Amino acid sequence: MQVEEILGRVARDLEHLKQFTATPGEGCTRLPFTKEARQAVDFLGGLMREAGMEVVEDAAGNIIGTLKGTNPELPCVMMGSHYDSVINGGDYDGIAGVICAIEVARLLKETGAPMKRNFVAVGFCDEEGMRFGTGYFGSGAMLGNRDPDYCRKFKDTDGISIYDAMKEHGLDPEKIQDAAWKKGSIGYFLEAHIEQGPVLDAENIEIGLVDCIVGIQRYMVTVHGRSDHAGTTPMDMRMDATDAASKVISKIADWAREKADGTVATVGYVKTTPGGMNIVAEKVEFTVDIRSKNNDNINDIARRIRAALDRETAAMGGSYEMDTKLVITPVNLSEEMLKIMEESCKAHAYSYKYLPSGAGHDSLEIGQVIPTVMVFVPSKDGRSHCPVEFTKYSDLSKAALIMTELAQNLLNRD
Repeated sequence: MQVEEILGRVARDLEHLKQFTATPGEGCTRLPFTKEARQAVDFLGGLMREAGMEVVEDAAGNIIGTLKGTNPELPCVMMGSHYDSVINGGDYDGIAGVICAIEVARLLKETGAPMKRNFVAVGFCDEEGMRFGTGYFGSGAMLGNRDPDYCRKFKDTDGISIYDAMKEHGLDPEKIQDAAWKKGSIGYFLEAHIEQGPVLDAENIEIGLVDCIVGIQRYMVTVHGRSDHAGTTPMDMRMDATDAASKVISKIADWAREKADGTVATVGYVKTTPGGMNIVAEKVEFTVDIRSKNNDNINDIARRIRAALDRETAAMGGSYEMDTKLVITPVNLSEEMLKIMEESCKAHAYSYKYLPSGAGHDSLEIGQVIPTVMVFVPSKDGRSHCPVEFTKYSDLSKAALIMTELAQNLLNRD
């Protein structure tokens, strides 16, 4: 197998997928359960069939292709990533890993090497959580962690629930638990992904071997005050939701900096109601995203946020809710599989580096319960979640090659 043979197909498929966006010319916007998501799923399913795979779309909107082994009762080797995007995102985040998984299936089929286990390629639905503020929907459903109540609970900014969006998309949310795989049926999980950071590109390294992924907690905070006239209401007689919320928000980033070990915290969305320049805000909603390799750090920042909200809302006579959107603990990835890929890198003379992932991935959800490994490829200038996101197709082809060699090793285990 040569990289040149892989490159042409990877480039062709990713270039074709660029058209499935709600914001042409302004990056990739492919939110879950939209027309663009449907187009991507149909295209990916076609590629899987061309690669000789049996294809299904499951109850969660995941697109799944299976290359049968001689003993399909053995736990499978699964590889994949997500096909959704953020708003005005890049053309490689997630979807490049799905294309790499399909390419691995092609290479396994073409080589005709024996396979005891099934090889399964997956395009996961809604890893990003951009639309509903959650994340890991498809991979969580595969593990049995999503149900109809979950689908009813979470809504987008237009008030549309996951439940209703699924129905509009042609899926039955009442059957979401049908997406769960039997415990023990997935033996290993592999994921290729762009780094989304600057390390590999800056150091001119071809392959990143990911040894751990940070944990994540996400919250939607709502602070309740009272709307009043901005000119006639004295400062000491206000119940200003913006005043209280901003006092909390201003501290969150500093609490993350205090940890000094790569912990990060982000307030990425803020909305005031009624939202008038001359009206004291009755309500403020804001999101919090906290990430760290150390789960105690995450918990401590969440605790500080609650304590500050208690203090500030009591001071102004208001109230708040802190709604949990996502809680997932850090995960260490498989040392054994990393060592196998390290040997492949050496054999092909690819430069490589061990590094952690500061971004969450489907591997974070799946790695909680299944042996999991990730490979990163360079992101130009470290840019991601934006239209200028770029990764060389040749680097993705190298990742597909070493993951094919890992898959061949795993597929023939008893």
